[in-house]
Amino acid sequence: MEQNQKHRKIIFFKNYFQDFFEKQSKKVKAKIVWTFELIEDLERVPETYLKHLENTEGLYEIRVQTGSDIFRIFCFFDKGKLIVLAHGFQKKTQKTPKKEIDQALKIKAEYESEK
Repeated sequence: MEQNQKHRKIIFFKNYFQDFFEKQSKKVKAKIVWTFELIEDLERVPETYLKHLENTEGLYEIRVQTGSDIFRIFCFFDKGKLIVLAHGFQKKTQKTPKKEIDQALKIKAEYESEK
């Protein structure tokens, strides 16, 4: 029986995410890839890894932690299972910076106007 049925497919929109990803260390890249695989494979993804951002229209953050470094990658769903990655940043404060959320919402709007 096939066990590797994916529940989600992660896709990238333009180069927003890639630009962020390229700048990361090997260790961070590996952890990001591992987290993506988990999100694609698990039916119910724990909030530790994928969390809806309150007071945003359909914006989620993928949460990646390696050592004391915390990273957030914004994403949103399209047609149920598709996750479109907007951009990422290293989190340095408790609260997600508003400018990062605004940037992600702008990318989401751009994506929606282009499809």
